[in-house]
Amino acid sequence: MESLLKDRLLAKLADIVGPDNVSSETVDRITHSFDATQRQCLPDLVVHPANTDEISRIVRLANTENIPLLPRGAGSGFTGGSLPIHGGIVLVLTRMNRILEIDTNNLIAVVEPGVVTGRLQKEVERLGLFYPPDPASKDFSTLGGNIAECAGGPRCVKYGVTRDYVLGLEVVTPTGEIIHTGGRTMKNVVGYDLTRLFVGSEGTLGIVTRITLRLLPKPEARKTMLVAFESIDGAAQAVSAIIRGKIIPTTLEFMDGSAIDCVRKATTLDLPFACRAVLIIEVDGDREQLDAQAGKILAIIQTLGVLETRVAETSEESEAIWKVRRSVSPSLRTLNPNKFNEDIVVPRSKVPEMIRALEAIANRYEVPIVNFGHAGDGNIHVNVMVDLAEAGMEEKVQLALHEIFRTTVDLGGSVSGEHGIGTAKALYIGMELDQATLATMRLIKKALDPNNIMNPGKIFLEEIAATGAPSS
Repeated sequence: MESLLKDRLLAKLADIVGPDNVSSETVDRITHSFDATQRQCLPDLVVHPANTDEISRIVRLANTENIPLLPRGAGSGFTGGSLPIHGGIVLVLTRMNRILEIDTNNLIAVVEPGVVTGRLQKEVERLGLFYPPDPASKDFSTLGGNIAECAGGPRCVKYGVTRDYVLGLEVVTPTGEIIHTGGRTMKNVVGYDLTRLFVGSEGTLGIVTRITLRLLPKPEARKTMLVAFESIDGAAQAVSAIIRGKIIPTTLEFMDGSAIDCVRKATTLDLPFACRAVLIIEVDGDREQLDAQAGKILAIIQTLGVLETRVAETSEESEAIWKVRRSVSPSLRTLNPNKFNEDIVVPRSKVPEMIRALEAIANRYEVPIVNFGHAGDGNIHVNVMVDLAEAGMEEKVQLALHEIFRTTVDLGGSVSGEHGIGTAKALYIGMELDQATLATMRLIKKALDPNNIMNPGKIFLEEIAATGAPSS
């Protein structure tokens, strides 16, 4: 952005939000130039609006001047969705962090987009209520970001993902209009379902400024179990058997053999040497029913190569089990310094086949691949761990990723379950979506954002071939 235009925009933005809430200083631009991908793209200006009206005025200005505009929460995404790849204005929504209402009669909450997910969960649980979506980043990610990516988490197998709890939205469109979708009721079929259109749109169709969420009564109690298996096949069969047994656990988390090996190296994890898969199973509900549910689960899976079971009887023991799961990501650095974190999804029954394919890909390209994730819904977090300082490693990684995504789609799966597309997966979207479907999505983007100012270059990259093949 040339200097005169930047100075003119800076002055106009200062009139809208106040001089203390807009900056072109290098330190502020750097602070808002990266996300969890560790890729860096510098914006030209950083703005911190306080309300919907300010955002509307900023958007109208950006649209008139044809300046890229990027909404940003905590910047914790894994696919580059909040990176200002074309410069422009980063619109930071963390000042808009109020919980406006918790309605205990109608089981809803109304919040601003800058509210941290974990904070809302704590507030509603104090009132005996429950907001189920629980991304791993819940202690710092914001609800606006969760909506942009349609965040999930371990509890998805029973409770669903973010979109299942969004009843209504206030949105500033890319031309600056303020619109309202959905409402405060469980049922609403008036007009198109614009709420679901905006959830998961990665900030490319508008800026969410107010959110109405559905809540549930808080479960009375929970029980956590860790089960060690001699094979990933046994663990996958156990997941299907539990569901067939008419029990829907709160969580069904898995770790494969490569993840177990990493945790062993980094912690004092004590599991049988023959263990090649772990399931962490949690049930919740009425206290008197939990022991019966846990007993039924253990009976169902006992013949599927179970080596050991641990059932937590106290909250401390439950926390010890979850510590095993949380230790996976930090332990990956024992392998190599650079991580490519993908979140593929396959049908539950295809998890063993996908794990075997991942092992073959790791051997073929000589790159370590560690897998863990949400077995209950087939969501596998695939971690390609490499040292990019090695000659030719970048090319190896890209070839491995291409094969991983191709195999995922061939098994009836999806290239992203909860991290979104952003820039990191735009190369592969054509593997999963046909050209007519992609054309329809582009028409929606064009209709709402005629000047392509709203988070441009995300999801669809025009320079990428329709086949989804990586460039040479």
